[in-house]
Amino acid sequence: MYIIQTYNKVAEEGLRGFDKEKYTIVEDTTRPDAILVHSTPLHNIPLGPELKAICRIGAGTNTIPVEKCTQQGIVVFNTPGGNANAVKELTLAAMILCMRNVLAANTWVRTLKDGESDPGKAVEAGKEVYRGPELMGKTVGIIGVGAIGSRMARACHDLGMKVIGYDPYLGHARVSELKHYVQFVQDVNDLYAASDIVSVHIPLNDANRGFVSRQAIAAMKDGVYLINYARGPVLDNEAVCDAIDSGKIRGFATDFPTARELGYPQALCTPHLGAGTPEADENCSVMAARQICEYLENGNITHSVNFPDVSFARAEGDRVAIMHYNRVGMLGRITEVVAAAGLNIENLVNKARGEIAYTILDFNEEVSSAVIEALTALDSVIRVRQIK
Repeated sequence: MYIIQTYNKVAEEGLRGFDKEKYTIVEDTTRPDAILVHSTPLHNIPLGPELKAICRIGAGTNTIPVEKCTQQGIVVFNTPGGNANAVKELTLAAMILCMRNVLAANTWVRTLKDGESDPGKAVEAGKEVYRGPELMGKTVGIIGVGAIGSRMARACHDLGMKVIGYDPYLGHARVSELKHYVQFVQDVNDLYAASDIVSVHIPLNDANRGFVSRQAIAAMKDGVYLINYARGPVLDNEAVCDAIDSGKIRGFATDFPTARELGYPQALCTPHLGAGTPEADENCSVMAARQICEYLENGNITHSVNFPDVSFARAEGDRVAIMHYNRVGMLGRITEVVAAAGLNIENLVNKARGEIAYTILDFNEEVSSAVIEALTALDSVIRVRQIK
């Protein structure tokens, strides 16, 4: 019986993905096999030897100690794309509300309630202050053209906008799919120089912290609109505020406001609502349950942020999953241990992700504990799992 610990509320549709005969779902335990979490920080929780996987119900994994998990052979999953439509819709709404000054106009027009019974004359007299531009014909620069950014690109294109994309991590095949409505640039400064609106859709990690810097903002058009529904720290928020003060940024929308940003009428601020829909919760929870079950029961990995994705059908006997550092000759040492035990490998898959590698061996027979111990004792091995 596997023990699944949940942090935060998990959608019932996702929980139904766990077979009650194989899984126990709890909110409090010291020995979970896997953890499901939304946004609760896990950096200070103990990572026991039983813990095999953590799945973030959502995309960002900055609240999870990913490096520590890797060192202990704990797979960290996320659910990319499960909340992409929700974030796309709110980002588009924020873009329109920001450019058309809707919230400032709404705040002003509500002040007319204590005046004359028909505020029509006052509305007509004051509306010129809140006029803003249309999206059609404008150029939007999208930084990060993944699950959310690609949906944004398509929606903006359909609204009659020119779309420029920057994503150095996007594969050639995906670029070819998107190039019909996205003009990709190799230098992000080309995007800054050409865009009326810049929309950010990159994950928060060490490489992306402060990505939209003071220098980046200086490279943008005067009067640019900046939209951040990714994560707060991917921007230099002090630089953003200074640019609002100077007029460099005409309008700003964010799901992660700072105290200073809350003071600007030009800043449309929402309380981390991007993925906050029941549909997104359900989609991500269902995806998380499938990923956890596949890993615990079969060793298959899909959508991991710290181990390579490996997934294939099993043979009839035991499966042995080996997490190890990507070292020269490592695969040979693994197969030597198996050969010395007189075992025949039915299937073998080995994939690497930087310094980390993952090897799955399938057998048509039972593997002894002595073989597992010998594999575990190999230099550079992080963890070995025997799956019956």
